Amino acid sequence: MEVKIGVTDVAREVVLESEESPEAVAEAVAAAITGKTLLRLTDDKGRLVLIPSERIGYVEVGVPEVRRVGFGTT
Repeated sequence: MEVKIGVTDVAREVVLESEESPEAVAEAVAAAITGKTLLRLTDDKGRLVLIPSERIGYVEVGVPEVRRVGFGTT
């Protein structure tokens, strides 16, 4: 699932692919903001992303992708 994080005063957003559920990502963001700590997320390759909670402008959590097999058209 794709997670986009807008950081204040930074032109580009942070984009990562996560294997966590949308609920787990939302809980991590909420806990970081209420606790005024670092937002800690791990991408699908095991890299750790740390963002100070006071710099978070927005977080967009995508829906989990279902991998399709075959050549069907929709």
